Amino acid sequence: MSYTALYRKFRPHEFEDVKGQDHIVTTLKNQIKSNRIGHAYLFCGTRGTGKTTVAKIFARAVNCENPVDGSPCGECAICKAIASGASMNVIEIDAASNNGVDNIRQIREEVEYRPTEGRYKVYIIDEVHMLSIGAFNALLKTLEEPPEYVIFILATTEANKIPITILSRCQRYDFHRIGIDVITSRLRELMNIEGVEAEDKALRYVAKAGDGSMRDSLSLLDQCIAFYMGQELTYDRVLDVLGAVDTDVYFKLMQHINNQDAAAAISLLDTLITEGRDLGQLITDFTWYMRNLLLLQTTEDMEDVIDISSDNLILMREQSEQISPTVLMRYIRIFSDLSNQIRYAAQKRVLIEIAVIRLCRPQMEISYEAVTERLDTLERRVEAGAVADLPKRLSPQADATVEESIPKPKLPKAVPEEINSLIKVWSSLVSQCKGATRSYLGKGIPTLGAQGELCIVFDDSTAYEYLSNDRAEGMTYFREQICSRTGREIEISLRLNETGRAAGDVVPDLRQIINFDIEEEDI
Repeated sequence: MSYTALYRKFRPHEFEDVKGQDHIVTTLKNQIKSNRIGHAYLFCGTRGTGKTTVAKIFARAVNCENPVDGSPCGECAICKAIASGASMNVIEIDAASNNGVDNIRQIREEVEYRPTEGRYKVYIIDEVHMLSIGAFNALLKTLEEPPEYVIFILATTEANKIPITILSRCQRYDFHRIGIDVITSRLRELMNIEGVEAEDKALRYVAKAGDGSMRDSLSLLDQCIAFYMGQELTYDRVLDVLGAVDTDVYFKLMQHINNQDAAAAISLLDTLITEGRDLGQLITDFTWYMRNLLLLQTTEDMEDVIDISSDNLILMREQSEQISPTVLMRYIRIFSDLSNQIRYAAQKRVLIEIAVIRLCRPQMEISYEAVTERLDTLERRVEAGAVADLPKRLSPQADATVEESIPKPKLPKAVPEEINSLIKVWSSLVSQCKGATRSYLGKGIPTLGAQGELCIVFDDSTAYEYLSNDRAEGMTYFREQICSRTGREIEISLRLNETGRAAGDVVPDLRQIINFDIEEEDI
């Protein structure tokens, strides 16, 4: 016999088995017991919260010959027929693939016929928001005045896409995300039935990864059990299967960011990526870690809200005291934006590395939060005993004198012929690069290095660090294009301008002193 997935095998068959939706279960049971059954229901909520399951239980309950406290008995002929899918009384329709006017017209024709057995014909339309406007209009009249023996149950994850004319004709029930404690308890119950040994900590992490969805949690648990078939399911093994990271790693990453040690933070990321950790999950979990730090700063009574061990709670509380709330909110905002950007990005790793560098280098940004963080960093350095070497305040006349005394960049006496020919097609070479490489090279100023090589000077530290990376494939491609265009291998060096002045005021820009022809190329 073929294997049945856990979420299918243990799908509730009675209202009492439904977890986390007591407000809905109680209302529906009372309607059945008092015979106050409506003609149209709308079940809203995120995936895996029980919408379709409750709809099927309700369909059996209203047709059951011997209901028990509003729940189907499961023993009568009608209950068994509906459970096996053999009953003509319950019709399930997937609106994602049956969303046209003709599909709804077929329903309108079918409702004219009374049920062959039982009291009600129940139409369960899943993902109803996928119906076309014409289909909604065709459904409207039937939904408003259906025959007394017809019940419509519409299920959707996006109630905002349903026309108000449909909403106003339905009893709406919102399915909540299921709590971690409820899911964990259910997982433990099922593991005992299955005879699988599992740590409570492991099950709790699976419940957390399910994000309020019982179905997603059971699917993840199924995956973990299959990987470690016949072995105890431990916390570390769950992390390995799901590509997740332990809290201790996020603690270290936050320490590197707080110390503004970009190199150490990027190195830690490299290790996690090499180990095969899921980048999307990494961003989500680290955002939650920062959220927990912010909550710990808010009040002393957050232990019940933050789902971590007591040892980690102590470490996190100490770490939260080292970071101001304003800085944490900036971090969370950056990573929240990143989670939206990375979904369809081709270079996920690059985006994460840039985000971490932004966290480590607030001086790169001019936003209010970044300036506040820079001031916070300076205050911590002063408290630690560091003395800032600040210049004395000059008068306006002195400022002008100093400005005039700053040496202008000297023009090179002679530019090597190969660099001269390269600068003439500089814009074309840069435009042939892709993505971040093209953007960052465009910020650099080509000049002549101390050893007569081509030197690219950057004001932007992110551009400099990105292109200086040994693994920067874009620079390798750039050098190949130069060699292909000039027929020579030209030495290139990169330099970060740390003078406090614009790079254009410090070094001569070869593009401005070499007369070059404009080349038009198809890119």
